Amino acid sequence: MPHHHSHAHHGHDHSHNVSAKNIKAAFFLNLGFTILEIIGGFYVNSVSILSDALHDMGDSLSLGLSWYLHNKSKQGADAKFTFGYSRFSLLGALINSVILVVGSCFVVYEAITRLMHPEPADARGMLYFALLGMAVNGYAAFRLSGGKSLNERVVSWHLIEDVLGWVAVFIVSIVMMFTDAPWLDPALSLAITLFILYNVIGRLKEVMVILLQGAPSDIDADEVKEAILKLPYVTGMHHVNIWSLEGEHHVYTAHIRTKGVDTFAELVAVKRSVKEVMKKYPFSYYTIEVEVEGEECELANQTNEGQA
Repeated sequence: MPHHHSHAHHGHDHSHNVSAKNIKAAFFLNLGFTILEIIGGFYVNSVSILSDALHDMGDSLSLGLSWYLHNKSKQGADAKFTFGYSRFSLLGALINSVILVVGSCFVVYEAITRLMHPEPADARGMLYFALLGMAVNGYAAFRLSGGKSLNERVVSWHLIEDVLGWVAVFIVSIVMMFTDAPWLDPALSLAITLFILYNVIGRLKEVMVILLQGAPSDIDADEVKEAILKLPYVTGMHHVNIWSLEGEHHVYTAHIRTKGVDTFAELVAVKRSVKEVMKKYPFSYYTIEVEVEGEECELANQTNEGQA
């Protein structure tokens, strides 16, 4: 049976380009700012600015990757990658997560050292940085907030988180200007870093499930199965596989047993009714093997996949 491909993302290349432009702009803004921030963090001797720099670096990386993969995934399928390049974004998320985890460990270590031996940070310098941070990330988030694509929405959320991180640095720097509390800086740094780690680990879990070809969470396999088993002529199903390319585009394959199919027209009717069920779910690819009576499935004998 021919593969069915429904690609929803070809019709609107205009918005596609806008989102690539926005992501690109946000990427360069963020990257330039991150570099400034790392230098500044050491200069004003503030770990919370360093941990914010880490947060920003993670975001610049994911921005750069989304922008690169945004273009790459448009490339479509070829002989080497028959599903196209959409899975490359998973690789991006994986690399990005690992970098953030390593960076977070460094910042946590620094912050704990500082909590034990407090060093004074330049509160006024922190204040100026926080103002700049709120402005730069605020502008980048604003540029992406009208975005339609999932990529843009995710990225603008990241940037809003960055703005909140800077608001925290801003408040702490003001408090530090009026009271002698050098521990506030590493304490804030720990809070920011733990928040980053919490998010990264959540994302890593999602990425791993998709990479290991787990069934996507937004599809209820039993519900799909029941819908197909209710169809006329259908008596059972086996070799049902559901997986996801990158969390948005899903793939479904199944063998379907039938009874009472005597004519070619009836066979076509079975296929058509199965396709109608498939259309209700976000499957970008599905392959259905229809078996009629008296046709022994060679695959069924090798495995103990329960016959439904």
